Amino acid sequence: MSIALERSAPAPGAVPPGAGAGRQVWRRIRRRPSALAAAAVLALLVLLALAAPLLSHLTGQDPGAYHDDLVDSARGGVPLGSFGGISADHWLGVEPGTGRDLFTRLLYGARISLLVALGAVAVQTAVGVGVGLAAALGGRFAGRLIGLTTDVMIALPMLVIGIALTAVVPPDFPRPLLLILLIGLFDWGGTARMVRAQTLALRGLDFVDAARLSGNGTLRIARRELLPSLAAPVITIAAIKVPTAMVAEASLSFLGVGVKPPTPSWGQMLSSAQTWFRADPAYVLLPAGLLFVTVLAFTVLGDAVRTALDPREGSRLRVGTGKESRA
Repeated sequence: MSIALERSAPAPGAVPPGAGAGRQVWRRIRRRPSALAAAAVLALLVLLALAAPLLSHLTGQDPGAYHDDLVDSARGGVPLGSFGGISADHWLGVEPGTGRDLFTRLLYGARISLLVALGAVAVQTAVGVGVGLAAALGGRFAGRLIGLTTDVMIALPMLVIGIALTAVVPPDFPRPLLLILLIGLFDWGGTARMVRAQTLALRGLDFVDAARLSGNGTLRIARRELLPSLAAPVITIAAIKVPTAMVAEASLSFLGVGVKPPTPSWGQMLSSAQTWFRADPAYVLLPAGLLFVTVLAFTVLGDAVRTALDPREGSRLRVGTGKESRA
């Protein structure tokens, strides 16, 4: 009896692997104005963050320079002037108590927030994919052991452990790297569970059996057969994890675990701004507003990527909406 070694056909509507997959996903994303607006906001934010040194040079402002003459020492350091000290030299005002330029500090803070969020998502995606594949392909005992480890990692309180690490980690250890490792190594459980479930569903399909009968080992099958099929769900969950990582960075910085002054970050600015809410609301609203807009843009774009990679989900949503409207 002959055995067919051809790869089984992809499911209807699924994005096939290859050079045309990216163009197909982009066409589907372009049909959603909200996704394009979110992508434009994120592109502008990344561009401003990358150009922070250039913009700081053009404005003539150093994010770490103190300007005591721009704050009212008699009132505890409240910025002089209206709206937090906005002027031709300081476009968004100055920081209460120090007089440091708020515009440049927000730009440099965006660099830290984006670097930590994207780096943490890269770490947790790599760990989650590796652990999920090992749990699905490593046998029953290995699967149970890895599953138990995953449950323990999900249950661990990241914020509490992050605060405890401040007493153990050397003071000269780079704080952005500490945040990347902390968020990335404590938030891979969801990715690992998803990869394990998808791998268990894929390993019984014809193209995996054909590769196994052709003499390919487990690692080769995982690399050449399973990983391309896992690309869509992994990209989807990574896109959704970015705003979560950004909020986690802000929370850790708010609690004092993040970067140390004078290096700025949005979470650190929010932490110091809580005492200035009444005297200078702009100092609170600017980093909080930027964080909200960035997280919202990442969430909208992640949802668009998820629907573009799995158009059947969009069809189900449209059908469900139609049923509810008819009811």
